[in-house]
Amino acid sequence: MSAALPDVTDPGVLRRARRSWYFYDWANSGYVTTTGTVLFAPYLTVVARRAACAGTTGDCDRTLSVLGLPIAPGSLALYAVTLATLLSALVLPLVGALADRSRHRHRLLGGFAWTGAAAGTAMVGIGGDRWWLGVLLVLVATVCLTSSLVVYDAMLCDVSPPAERDRASSRGWALGYLGGFLLLAVNLLVVSFPAALGLTEEQAVRVSLGSAGLWWAAFTLIPVLGLRHLPSRPLGAAASPTGLRGRAALAAPFRQLAGTLRGVRRYPQVVRFLLAYLVFNDGIQTVVYAASVYGQEELGFSSSQLITTILLVQAVAFGGALVFGVAAGRFGAQRTVLAGLGLWVVVILLTFGVPRGAFSRWLVLAVLIGVVLGGTQALARSMFSRLVPVGAEAEFFSLYQAGERGTSWLGTLAFGLVAQLTGSYRPALAFLLVFFVVGGVLLTRVDVAAGARQAEGGDAAARAEQG
Repeated sequence: MSAALPDVTDPGVLRRARRSWYFYDWANSGYVTTTGTVLFAPYLTVVARRAACAGTTGDCDRTLSVLGLPIAPGSLALYAVTLATLLSALVLPLVGALADRSRHRHRLLGGFAWTGAAAGTAMVGIGGDRWWLGVLLVLVATVCLTSSLVVYDAMLCDVSPPAERDRASSRGWALGYLGGFLLLAVNLLVVSFPAALGLTEEQAVRVSLGSAGLWWAAFTLIPVLGLRHLPSRPLGAAASPTGLRGRAALAAPFRQLAGTLRGVRRYPQVVRFLLAYLVFNDGIQTVVYAASVYGQEELGFSSSQLITTILLVQAVAFGGALVFGVAAGRFGAQRTVLAGLGLWVVVILLTFGVPRGAFSRWLVLAVLIGVVLGGTQALARSMFSRLVPVGAEAEFFSLYQAGERGTSWLGTLAFGLVAQLTGSYRPALAFLLVFFVVGGVLLTRVDVAAGARQAEGGDAAARAEQG
């Protein structure tokens, strides 16, 4: 059977596999950009405020009762994202264990992606006072998205040798920004000129939300079909499902996960990197999730202005990710990421001075964010791929995803609490500075070369490096 498989050491086979692999960034970025970054949070805020203020006239500052708890409508979306990311953090390690036991990772990728895309498409039904539907759908979509990214990120090790991963990861991120830009450009027209399509403004937002789910589903076909002939790395003895039946087969991933969590301490560079990434990426994800709410509620920008902002970020980020990939080849990924974190600090400091309604100054910050956004995340992914032990890529990338998205709850929670307690999002900006400064300091303590030797040499090398 194995003789019929393609030779995965052939450069042509790997090149074709990488081209298919890139397109999952293109596919999910349509949802991440249109729904996750721009439209969902502001629209859910409108729906929640309508539900809270039902039956009143004039200005209304009522809270929404959620499971008996008083929730400010302006904070509901942030709390929903917080809950979704916490739930993801619980699920992702198990997803990683399952993926490492599977010889058909592309099928897992498709299953998670299409389930999440179905939830994203169903967001077209959010309306009236149905805020609860939005919360439910964002929970499903977020958990499925992060689960699919565990599998996708782990497959970077399958489609690219270590020396080419910085460039490959950067190209994937760049293609994702291009895809997100194109769909968002179309949705900008839909939201800006709804009457031309016979829609109300709210209907235009709902149609745009649904289109993001459809985009995600349709373009996921490319990586699923393109990677189906590429075998995963050979399964180790501990991961082999041969001979396991019934309860033993169901319990095996849990046992494998427990072993990985016990053994991760033998890889100190992995632990150091994850600690650094957990901190600085929390800041990045908070900016991504909270930017649209901040722009709408704090600075008074319209939906069309917010979409224009994100379009600019996406356009600049396409080139920024590619530039960071080239810079990593010259200066090293670690130094390049540290420089990017320094630029994030500059962005946060400049944001303090943006007054309400100053859209031109807001766009200048969008350019700076675009330069640094994709590059820091793309190179962090490729750096981590060098540190993970062979045969446990998905499990270790599940921990990485917990840092990338599942731990962003602290930042979004802080923004939500500050908005509810002070009536302003500006004080939370000071909190974000801590993430980038502390994360950068922790990143300087990671020895990537030592970590790569540990990953290649297995447990014995890991113990030697640790000792």
